[in-house]
Amino acid sequence: MSLSSSTRTPAPNARGTGRPAGGGANRLPNSRERRPALAALAVILILLGAAGSALIALNSGNREGYVAVKKDFLPPGHQITAEDLTSGDLAGATGALTKWSERQKIIGKYTKGWLYQEQYIGGSNVTDVSPIPSGAAQVGVVLDAGRAPSDGLKIDDIVQVVRVPSANQDSVGPATLVSAAAVTSAAGGVVADKGSTVNTLNVTILVPAGKATAVAAAAASKTLVLVKLNPATKTDVPRTNGGG
Repeated sequence: MSLSSSTRTPAPNARGTGRPAGGGANRLPNSRERRPALAALAVILILLGAAGSALIALNSGNREGYVAVKKDFLPPGHQITAEDLTSGDLAGATGALTKWSERQKIIGKYTKGWLYQEQYIGGSNVTDVSPIPSGAAQVGVVLDAGRAPSDGLKIDDIVQVVRVPSANQDSVGPATLVSAAAVTSAAGGVVADKGSTVNTLNVTILVPAGKATAVAAAAASKTLVLVKLNPATKTDVPRTNGGG
């Protein structure tokens, strides 16, 4: 009797058990193959970092000192002194701002409107002539809705200053305090702008010195109304810019 071997030679086309179909097409690259890509990425990151550092250094080198307000605020008509100013660094477009090295161009001049701490100053913020002529006074008033035009007021507008009695002052009639006054500063509005909650108008007006007390008292008691007039109206106080 002949015994047959239980071992069979595998057929040529037989697939090895556990070997994935398709050979090695889907295998991950080994560590040796990944090294060039990682090295290239490292070089790119180094170059980007160097470029960023160079840009920061360049911008720092381009910074210059410009004139800014040192105090909490400077009111309209204030004559600027060296103690009012400080230097602030800026880079890029600076418009018509005054360089710190040229601050003497600002010192001694008068503010045209309100200036606030850390605000940069340029020639458009100041004037050579005092905005308060002899015999005149500037009075600041805060107005709510119904006491000024809804579209607001701006510098050089002409207004009539009227005192309107409150509800418990029926025996007192309305009175014109100043026939025509020039607006020298204005901020805010009686109607809040979109995205703002401010609904009061802060206005500074130029009035005869003898009427300043009455105007200030009416403003404090919330009985003051400003009526906008034709811009060609002659003001009670002649304006220093040649108008009125």
